Amino acid sequence: MISDELLKQVRLLQLRSRRAVNEVFAGEYSSAFKGRGMEFAEVRQYQPGDEIRTIDWNVTARTGEPYIKRFVEERELTLMFVVDMSGSSEFGSERRLKRETAAEICALLGYAALANNDKVGLVIFSDRVENYVPPKKGQNHTLRVVRELLEFNTEPEGKKKQRKRGRCEMRRGTNGVAALEHLGKVLKRKAIVVFVSDFLFGEAAGDEEVEKSFETALRLIARRHDLVTVHVADPREMEMTNAGMIELEDPETGARAWVDAGSKRVRNAFGALARRHEAQVRERSRRAGADHLFVRTDRPYVHDLVQLFHRREKRR
Repeated sequence: MISDELLKQVRLLQLRSRRAVNEVFAGEYSSAFKGRGMEFAEVRQYQPGDEIRTIDWNVTARTGEPYIKRFVEERELTLMFVVDMSGSSEFGSERRLKRETAAEICALLGYAALANNDKVGLVIFSDRVENYVPPKKGQNHTLRVVRELLEFNTEPEGKKKQRKRGRCEMRRGTNGVAALEHLGKVLKRKAIVVFVSDFLFGEAAGDEEVEKSFETALRLIARRHDLVTVHVADPREMEMTNAGMIELEDPETGARAWVDAGSKRVRNAFGALARRHEAQVRERSRRAGADHLFVRTDRPYVHDLVQLFHRREKRR
C-alpha cells in the first residue's frame, strides 16, 4: 500500500520530469544516444546525390536501371538504471538526500526515454542486488520504476532504527560488482546503462581489491553497452564546515570518530580527500570507456546533463 506522502512525491517527481523533458530535453536525449544499428527500409531508383556505395547491384543488373538500398537507424533503445541504495545514500545535509537526487535523475531520463518510446529498466543494489525491474515500455512502467526508487527501504529487515536527516543509521553496505555482474546476465542486447552512486566503496573505503574488481566489472559492461556513470555527492561530503569538535559516522559500518572541524588543517585535508575521490571516480569512468557526470545535491544539474548530451552528439 502506497502512503499518501509517497504518492505525492511520485506525482511531483513525474510533473517536474515531464516539464524538464518538454522544455529542455526536446531532441537532446534522442540525439545523444544511438539506436542498435541500421535497419533496411526500401530499394528505390538512384537519384543524383545518392552515395555510390548504397547501390544495389543485383537489382540494378536485373532492371538495367541504377537502384539503391536505403537504411534507417533502428531507434528503439533500452535505458537501464543501476542505482546504489546503500546506507550512505540516506545522507543529506541540504534539501534532498542523495537517494532522492538519484531518483530524480532517473525520473528525468526515464521520461525522456518514454517520450522516445524506449524501454526502461532498473537494478537497485546495496551490498547485494535488492530489486530488478525488467525493461519495458509505457507510462505505467516508467512510473513503476520511479516508485520503486522512492519506496525502497535502505534499512535492513529487522533493524528498525530511528532516522535523522543528515545522519544515517542504516547498515546496508555497497557491492557495485554484484550489481554489474547481475546486469551482465540479464541484459542480452546492447543498452544504455546509467550507473548512479556516491562511489563510497573500494579505494574510497580503503579496499584496493574491491576497487580493482569494480573497475574490471565496469569495463566489461562498457564493452557491451553504452555506459554513463553518475556520481552523486552531498556538499558536506565535499567540504567540512567550521563547527568545532564533531562526531562523524560511517553510515554503512556504524564506525564513529571525533574530529576537530574547527581546525583549518583538518578541513583542508578533508576537502583534499573529497576532491581526490571525485577525480578518481571520473578517471575510473574514463578508463572504462564510460561517460561521466558529477552531481551535487545542492546544485542544479539539468544544464550539465544537457552538456553531456551535446558532447555525445558531437562524437557521433
